[in-house]
Amino acid sequence: MSVSSVVVGIDIAKAHVDVAVLGAKLDAQRFDNEAEAHSALAAALQPLGVALVVMEATGGYEAALACALQAAGLPVAVVNPRQARDFAKSMGRLAKTDRIDARMLAEFAAVLARRDDLASLIRPLADAQQQALAAMVTRRRQLVTMMLSERQRLQLAIAVVRPSIQAMIEAIRIQLDDVEAQMVGHVQTHYAELDKLLRSASGIGAVASATLIAELPELGKLNRREIAALVGVAPMANDSGNTKGRRRVQGGRFEIRRVLYMATLTAARHNPAIKAFYDRLKAAGKLPKVALVACMRKLLTTLNAMVKTNKPWDQSLHGA
Repeated sequence: MSVSSVVVGIDIAKAHVDVAVLGAKLDAQRFDNEAEAHSALAAALQPLGVALVVMEATGGYEAALACALQAAGLPVAVVNPRQARDFAKSMGRLAKTDRIDARMLAEFAAVLARRDDLASLIRPLADAQQQALAAMVTRRRQLVTMMLSERQRLQLAIAVVRPSIQAMIEAIRIQLDDVEAQMVGHVQTHYAELDKLLRSASGIGAVASATLIAELPELGKLNRREIAALVGVAPMANDSGNTKGRRRVQGGRFEIRRVLYMATLTAARHNPAIKAFYDRLKAAGKLPKVALVACMRKLLTTLNAMVKTNKPWDQSLHGA
């Protein structure tokens, strides 16, 4: 490899990270997963002319390192662990250790670095405000999940334990209200204009807007095909020879897709453009679920165009 083809794979653990470099030599292969070590790793990688750094999404353990590396000017792609594991299997590598995983991520980076759409894979640098909003959105999601679990338990509970479950539900509700208020306040303080822009589209409420701002920073930076594929609402071809398979949506960012689904349910009733589009698809014989996914894609790509042009929803421009 030439210097311009240097790629890096980083396997993330709670306490440490393992680093593999292809195309150059790096003295240390393991660093602590803490701020000082992140700076040391960034300083070690900067002179190498790195084309791409790949790491897996690990539920948050990768966030600080990804930000530190991007702040140092290094291109970072955070990939779905399933994609990385599928790549390893395709290469016949079934063994799994931290060092092996780092090496496989570096080999995966070498493949990704040659893609024409590499820019769409690079993780945008999240500032402190966006990280805080993402944490609030995640905490709200956790509380909603806890609330659902407790309500399900309440349905099956006998009388002696029902007061305990009801008390827990009330406590979660109080916390949920508090987090939502913090989330809305944070958006109004730091992202008021973007929030106003997104919520000009009927169907996008406070929660959907906050989630899009926090977890889809690529909105407005990609074209309509790229943003649909990133979220996972673009139908993927399934053809072989003369066989034309059924297209399906897959992959993408599940949490964004879930929020977009709920927003589209509302839009299909109250947003004239989305409602007309949904009705037209149903009249053409499309299944309700297929029509709804198409509406999700239409809503998302319209929001993407709105952010890109900095223009709010205009019904005259968004006919079905």
